[in-house]
Amino acid sequence: MAGADLRLPVLGAAAWAGGLLAALAVEDALAAGVCAAVGTAAAGGLTLSLGGARRLGVVAVAVVLAAVALVGVLRDQRVAQSPVATLADRRAAVTVTGTVASDPHVVHGPFGTTVMVRLTVRRVETRGSAIGLRAPVLVLGDDGWRRLPLGATVQVDGRLGPARHPDEAAVLTPRRPARVVRAPGVWWRGAAAVRASIRGAVAHRPVEQRSLVPALVDGDDADVPDALAQDFRTTGLTHLLAVSGTNLTLLVGFLVVLARWCGVRGRWLYVVGGLGIAGFVLLARTEPSVVRAAAMGAVGLLAMGANGRQRALRGLGAAVLGLMLVDPSLAASAGFALSVLATAGILLLGPPWRDALARWLPRWVAEAIAVPTAAQLACTPIVAAISGQVSLAAVGANLLAEPAVGPATVLGLAAGLLGLVWGPAGSLVGTLASWCVAWIVLVAHRGAALPAAAVGWGTGAGALVVLTLATVAIGVLGPRLVRHRALGAGCCLVLVVGAFVRLPTPGWPPAGWVLVVCDVGQGDALVLRTGPGSAVVVDAGPDPAPVRRCLDGLGIRTVPLLVLTHFHADHVDGIAGVLAGRRVEAVETTRLADPPFGVEEVDRAAAGAGLGVSRAAYGSTRQIGDVTLQVLWPLPDSPTTGPGDGSTANEASVVLLAVTHGLRLLLTGDIEPEGQVVLARQLTGLQVDVLKIPHHGSRYQDESWLLSLDPDVAIASVGADNDYGHPARETLEPLARGGAQVYRTDRDGTVAVTAHAGRPRVVTR
Repeated sequence: MAGADLRLPVLGAAAWAGGLLAALAVEDALAAGVCAAVGTAAAGGLTLSLGGARRLGVVAVAVVLAAVALVGVLRDQRVAQSPVATLADRRAAVTVTGTVASDPHVVHGPFGTTVMVRLTVRRVETRGSAIGLRAPVLVLGDDGWRRLPLGATVQVDGRLGPARHPDEAAVLTPRRPARVVRAPGVWWRGAAAVRASIRGAVAHRPVEQRSLVPALVDGDDADVPDALAQDFRTTGLTHLLAVSGTNLTLLVGFLVVLARWCGVRGRWLYVVGGLGIAGFVLLARTEPSVVRAAAMGAVGLLAMGANGRQRALRGLGAAVLGLMLVDPSLAASAGFALSVLATAGILLLGPPWRDALARWLPRWVAEAIAVPTAAQLACTPIVAAISGQVSLAAVGANLLAEPAVGPATVLGLAAGLLGLVWGPAGSLVGTLASWCVAWIVLVAHRGAALPAAAVGWGTGAGALVVLTLATVAIGVLGPRLVRHRALGAGCCLVLVVGAFVRLPTPGWPPAGWVLVVCDVGQGDALVLRTGPGSAVVVDAGPDPAPVRRCLDGLGIRTVPLLVLTHFHADHVDGIAGVLAGRRVEAVETTRLADPPFGVEEVDRAAAGAGLGVSRAAYGSTRQIGDVTLQVLWPLPDSPTTGPGDGSTANEASVVLLAVTHGLRLLLTGDIEPEGQVVLARQLTGLQVDVLKIPHHGSRYQDESWLLSLDPDVAIASVGADNDYGHPARETLEPLARGGAQVYRTDRDGTVAVTAHAGRPRVVTR
């Protein structure tokens, strides 16, 4: 980077720091004040020690940082002190008029489905008075909100509540359906028609292909199967499922090339590019993530011209500076960090890696390897902080998938545009686009199935600092190694072998293990060993990644039985992680098919794996390898349908008694005290060696029944810093006083139980 003009990148970094300072001020004003004071003192000292242009540069950096921080604080204050926020504090009943500002986001919770939509409120009426204003509000609505088009002006009656995020003035809970006052403008209707046409052009293709084409073109990933999304996360391809600068660079770059073919030259090309960017933003929605992607994509377009690297670096700095001044809250967004770091990595790290590899590889091959390597290195610490894992297959997967991304994206857009004119032509081009994404799907599935596609990594400050230092060292020193043919080939071989061969974990799993309670956060995922590489899995946790890592670490390749105790998200949403890369032979669930979204999730995932779903039969006993399994609950006359909100699902949890290697283990799901009383009455004198404490150690327990079980080991599967108060002290302390060794996954991590002379021993990880 000798001779590079880094003035704008430095100002962009200062603006980013100012945005982070503003975000810190919202959370902790004292800490923000201390940081600002230290920074001001340091800047002042540095200014006095320098002279001339350098002193001016330090002043510029300080001014930019302070300006962005001030804008961020004022913006947050304006939102927090708006009349809507004041009404929200009083939980006022209001009638609001506003514009739908985001696509609906469906959230499945324990008590039903909620549709979240952002509304830009223009008018609020309450108790006979009306206020005109502009304030962002989050609506927590029902399924009807899914059908409201973006850009429509609506009027809705509801009750305001305090905001959950600094970007929101309030949360609105509607009391009745919204009324559309004005339809979206022509531009929004046109964008919606193109999006619908893209989906229609590939509707005849297999589900993974027809869901991935819209995701590539405009970020419409609503229909992407969970199993495919998990494989994309494992292989570092997640950026393809979201609106990114790559989308814009491909589409607008193609538009500029097309304009050149048509004879457009000079400044008119900039006009074409600008119109293309505006059209992309309309197509992909004007949400902050799209605006961010548009800015990063514009930087990518700058890199295509003469002196592209220098222009792109300056453009990156200017883009960050502009985005921070417009919306300082982006500074704390993981998506923003990934976009900026990936772009910066390609611009700063990519050329040295390319030039080093080009000493012994064809230049196009060196370029193909260097770009994903640089982007992945730059993003690795952020990805690890989010997912708790480092992908070893990411570089290879991106290298293999990249040739198909451009054609799939361009053909997908072309299919949508042609479909508006003539449907068959759109379907034909859509088929070509789907063939391209079929290759990407294959890469994701095969890459995720590698033995060591990803390795777990801590998300604590120490672990992330170590990882950051390691990635910086690799990024800077790597080119010196790979410039030599032997060392370069050796490094590539190590990377390939690292993905194909799982590194041994000394002492894990412990010899003779019979039960493992996986640390999957706020949820349950238990593994009963039935033989070498085989286990019964009870529940799948709230997310596919943790349960998949747990099962992979235990070497489980065959699951003769997957039991899902009930249909709440914290027990079933990780099902894709159990099914991926394993032979699952049967799936059993509770009798109560509630909540509906959980039932649909399980049925869809099982059908995708070619499996049916059956109900666990009360009183049935079977031998599966080393484990004897008996179903104790629910009773055969219990309900099979519920109210549809999941409120009775806990009580219908499947309760299992497992006997293996002389140990008796009771796995209780989330059964409630009422059910525990019935079990105590029916199973008088039951005692066990290991107890999975019901409902994550909730305080709602039948204490006398838990103590009567007289367990040697009691385990609460629970997530750190959860909002439910799990596990409760009044549940754990009586068990401990009764002689049980009490473990909890939020503090002890994954808990393994081993059998020694008919007694349980515990090893934690």
